[in-house]
Amino acid sequence: MVDAGVRNAYTVPADSFLELLDAIQLEPLMRLVAARHESAVAFMAEAEGKLRDRPALLLGSRGPGVYHFATGLHTACEDETPLIVLLADPPSMNLVGGGDDELDQLAFFRPFAKWLARATTPGEVPVLLAQALTEVQRGRRGPAVLAVPADVWGAPFDAPLPAPEPPPERSGALLRSADEVAGLLADSRYPVVIAGSRARQARDELIVAADKLGLSVYNAYRRQDAFPENHARYAGHLGIGIPPRQLDALARADLVLSLGARLDEVTTQNYRYPGPSQTLVVIGPNPLPTRRRGLTVRIDCEIGPFLRELCAVAEPRTRRSSAANAGTHTFMTPPDTRGNALVHPAEVVRAVRKVVPEDTIVAADSSNFAGFVHRYWCFTAPHTQLGPSARAMGYAVPAAVAAKLAAPQRTVVAMVGDASAMMTGQELETAVRYRVPIIVVVIQSGIYGEIAMHQARTHGRLSGVSLGIIDFASWARSFGAVGYTVESPEQLEPTVSRALHHQRPTVIDVRTDPDVVAPDIRLSALFPRTRPN
Repeated sequence: MVDAGVRNAYTVPADSFLELLDAIQLEPLMRLVAARHESAVAFMAEAEGKLRDRPALLLGSRGPGVYHFATGLHTACEDETPLIVLLADPPSMNLVGGGDDELDQLAFFRPFAKWLARATTPGEVPVLLAQALTEVQRGRRGPAVLAVPADVWGAPFDAPLPAPEPPPERSGALLRSADEVAGLLADSRYPVVIAGSRARQARDELIVAADKLGLSVYNAYRRQDAFPENHARYAGHLGIGIPPRQLDALARADLVLSLGARLDEVTTQNYRYPGPSQTLVVIGPNPLPTRRRGLTVRIDCEIGPFLRELCAVAEPRTRRSSAANAGTHTFMTPPDTRGNALVHPAEVVRAVRKVVPEDTIVAADSSNFAGFVHRYWCFTAPHTQLGPSARAMGYAVPAAVAAKLAAPQRTVVAMVGDASAMMTGQELETAVRYRVPIIVVVIQSGIYGEIAMHQARTHGRLSGVSLGIIDFASWARSFGAVGYTVESPEQLEPTVSRALHHQRPTVIDVRTDPDVVAPDIRLSALFPRTRPN
């Protein structure tokens, strides 16, 4: 694992792999991270794999706790994140066989895994592990799950260590595919790119291609660091509730190049784009089949080599592919904060973005507050966004811990709602214990904003969405972290500046206006208005 670039092992310690824990602790090039909850360690391992494009290690013991991995593995599967999972199986000397208390953990994770295997002897473990390390980074990335009997970790292995296989060469097929796409570009008037997770690793090549070939570039949902949002060719972020004008370039396109993007419901704007009249070219490792009307071309390759080859064979295009590129993007537009009872969530994002360094890593999950991060942050540097496309809650705090461990020289900020903060916020103690100075900005509105929005529209009343107000600053201090409370916009920038100078985790509890549930929506405006008699 060390030879393959694995640097951190995340777990809630258990007696199913004592020898392995001891070996990792003694390995100078690998760190053992013991956290508080299984769901959090799964998010940590996924976040590191997403940030580094190299797998982290996730250790799971026998018993029901391991099923908390499910959300993290589902995120890794959806987001094409390399991840190695070692599950403890019953001992190989199991004299009583299976029992009602011994569920098949490997079968449970089958829907979320790219590769699964079960070792039955000590000699199989290194061989299968080498296969797992190969599979998670070959073709379409994803998690590999290996089940190992709990009693084999102390057994000797005297054979040569197997090495992961190198990726296959595809130069001839790559040249033919680039020629084909170059022909499509020559015949198109308005080509558009949708950049997804795999395009992150080819960011420099994409910038060159966009400039040379006159491409408008959209970032797929929560993949806003794939292409710089301040670039002249940037067309917009295909997220939730984006302004209609940001779809102009996509609506006019006659050719859509999907670069390593997952064309899910959000990115396609409820499966509206690409339309039947638009030619779609899906480019990436093992691209998933699409169910759509219209011409679709699938090219199985890595994004970077393909873009380099395409730039070499395609004719340059000097004219802009769509006038939409010149428009004002949402992060440039100040929010309407008139009449706010407390802090407007957009003011929080804009204040933090103004103070922190350009390459700050931002972790956000699926709280309603994430919509403000998507709109107002402006991602310009590579590898700066961590977020689950499957919209898992509780992701931000554990992801921030892992990001700071993986990139200790960079500033890491978790932008999280109050509901999500209470799901996995206990990992703040893990950050304190490992001396990981992350900044956690908690947006406390006291309400499940997204559900309240739907209830107001559907029923005209709220049910079960009110939350209690928590003193997150005192909560942070109880863990040994720094805690601040912000109740006015004027306090934001000075507080964030102070947080940057601490060498321990900091929580900023911002009391925001619960009426502001989305960048363009106030909750009070959604209730039906009664008419006078």
